[in-house]
Amino acid sequence: MEKETKYRNDLTEIRSMMEQSSRFISLSGLSGVFAGVYALIGAYLAYKISNYEFSLNAYTRVINLSQSMVNQLILVFLVVLVLAIGTGILMTTRKAKRDGHKIWSVGAKKLMTSLFIPLITGGLVILIFLNHGFIGIAAPLTLIFYGLALINASKYTLTDIRYLGFSEIVLGLIASYYIGYGLIFWAIGFGVLHIIYGTAMYFKNETGNA
Repeated sequence: MEKETKYRNDLTEIRSMMEQSSRFISLSGLSGVFAGVYALIGAYLAYKISNYEFSLNAYTRVINLSQSMVNQLILVFLVVLVLAIGTGILMTTRKAKRDGHKIWSVGAKKLMTSLFIPLITGGLVILIFLNHGFIGIAAPLTLIFYGLALINASKYTLTDIRYLGFSEIVLGLIASYYIGYGLIFWAIGFGVLHIIYGTAMYFKNETGNA
């Protein structure tokens, strides 16, 4: 009986080691919360800067923006992106060190590859649509491709990411129907959903280790 218990314990330890080597499990839930807050602030600032008018007929609606507005919008979204990525790296690195995991492991490399292939593909598709004047489809496609990227990357990290990915896709499909309200759906997807899932991940995976 004692040998059987030891054998089971050894198997559990081996399984845990294999999982840590192939999956990146040090993602910080709080970084998702902060990313969501940054996105909401960015969406609000974009709305105020562009004087965006919500309309169902916005597939090819031309949005007249001055060069000053364009520069301000670019600055807003760059700041949001830098803050989100910077906060994510900082908090994830701190969590990895606290848990005794490597920040740039095999699992992390696989995670990044699986995440960025759909993101880069989606970004190129969106740029093509924008080049042809399809302004309104940008926000829905952003949500859909981001959701696909999360699902693709979930094989190498926490499974909670998969559910976030499905939620982003569903939201993107709804946004494709209510095409003129893309900024609202974008704020919900990248803001509200990140806050909800980041909070859930934090209380599920981190509070016990704090």
